[in-house]
Amino acid sequence: MDANVVRIDTLEDARLDAYARLTETQLRSRLEPEQAIFIAESRKVIERAFDGGMQPVSLLLEEKWLPSMEPLIARMSSRVPELAVFVAPHDVLADLTGFELTRGALAAFRRPTLPALDDVLAGARRVAVLEDITNHTNVGAIFRSAAALGIDAVLVTPGCHDPLYRRAVRVSMGAVFQVPWTRIGDKGSARTWAQTGIPRLQEAGFACVAMALADESVAIDDACLAGIERMAIVLGTEGEGLSPETIELCDWTARIPMMHGVDSLNVAAASAVAFWQLRSR
Repeated sequence: MDANVVRIDTLEDARLDAYARLTETQLRSRLEPEQAIFIAESRKVIERAFDGGMQPVSLLLEEKWLPSMEPLIARMSSRVPELAVFVAPHDVLADLTGFELTRGALAAFRRPTLPALDDVLAGARRVAVLEDITNHTNVGAIFRSAAALGIDAVLVTPGCHDPLYRRAVRVSMGAVFQVPWTRIGDKGSARTWAQTGIPRLQEAGFACVAMALADESVAIDDACLAGIERMAIVLGTEGEGLSPETIELCDWTARIPMMHGVDSLNVAAASAVAFWQLRSR
C-alpha cells in the first residue's frame, strides 16, 4: 500500500483534531467550515466523495477494516501521495469521535469552492431550493431524492443546514457529490433570501413553485404545471414551512393532495413526491 499508514494508540496527534467530538453538532457546524474540511463516513460515501472530485486529507479507521479499504486507499493515495491513514484500536476511536464507528471508516476532505449560481443554473431544467431546512437528516434525504429523481441542481438558502455535515452526507449516500449545488441569497439574511433569490431564478427563466399548504395552491398534478420548461421547486423547513414572502414572490403555490385527514408529509418525503411528479418531461 502506497499510503502513509499511521497506527495510533493515543489522541495526542494534532492531525486527529479533524475527527474530534463528531457528535457535537453545533461545534462541528462551525468548526468544519472554519477548518475548510468536511467528514465523510463509510466506504461507499468516501468513495463517492473521491470519485466526485473531492480532495482527501486523511482517513481514520479500525484495524479490521484496513484490508477491505486497501483498494480505495491505493486509488486515493495515487492522487494524494501525502494522504495519512490513521489506524486505531476500537476504544481509541470511540473516545475520539464520541460514537461507535460501525461503518468502517471516516475521511476528512477539503471543502470545495462552491460554484457560482449562474454556473449551476446553466443548462438545468429542474432545481430544488431548500429554504432554512434545519435538520441534517432531511437535507441529506432530499439530496438523495434529487439525485434519483432527475433534479439537476440544489440551491440552499443562508439559513439551511450544511449539506456537507457528516450526517447529511451519510444520509444522502454521497448524493451531495453527485448533484451540483450552491447557496442562494445573501449570507446573514436567512428569512429574506427570496427578495433577491426568487427574482434571480425568474430572470434565469425559471418558474418558481412554492410547495405549501395555501388556499390558492394547485395540486402538483394540475395541468398548469405540466408544461413548465424550467422550474424551481421551493421547499420549506419542518413546522413553519415557507415564509409568506417566499410564497408571495413565487409564480405558483402547489400542494400534494392528501387523504385520510393527513395534512402534510415530512419535507424529505414531500420532496420525493414533488420531484417525481414535477420532473422534466
